[in-house]
Amino acid sequence: MATSAERNAALGRAGLTPNDARTLASIAPSAEGRSMRSLADEWRCDASTVTWMVDRLEARGLAERRPHPSDRRSRLVALTPAGGKLWSQIERAVYRPPKGLLELSERDLRAMRDAVMNLPTGSRRNARPSRKVG
Repeated sequence: MATSAERNAALGRAGLTPNDARTLASIAPSAEGRSMRSLADEWRCDASTVTWMVDRLEARGLAERRPHPSDRRSRLVALTPAGGKLWSQIERAVYRPPKGLLELSERDLRAMRDAVMNLPTGSRRNARPSRKVG
């Protein structure tokens, strides 16, 4: 995964803000589109904020509003082909493994995977260690 600086540079080259990228990321998994309400619920924000963010992408031809197939009062937001292509480029740039990770041997990668798999999960994540470490 890219560092914050690398991520921001990739977004900048694409002419995107972090909020633009968030909007693309939220819409991309749904080929049929997402309702504005579902985006507002996901982001825990006002509907007017979603409208503003979608307007920005729509103005660039990256997203479009479509009629909802079963609710005449609602509209769905979907990526255009240009938006889908740009999101794929951003994903490749931002989610590629760090160079150092790509240089590890298969043995080291397996050891790292096994170590990560043994990390505590759920409610144990924030628990204090039961024994002194170190």
